[in-house]
Amino acid sequence: MTEAFVVSGVRTPILVTLLGRLERSGGRRGPATMCVGVGQGSALLVERS
Repeated sequence: MTEAFVVSGVRTPILVTLLGRLERSGGRRGPATMCVGVGQGSALLVERS
């Protein structure tokens, strides 16, 4: 993904997709990673309780 996607609000669909996949698979943890450009990035570890 490029910075244009992250800035334009793609973060929400990434998280919604991750949560849906975790629910369907019975998973407990999953990472969401995004490029924010210029060699920077963002990562989030989601854990279902």
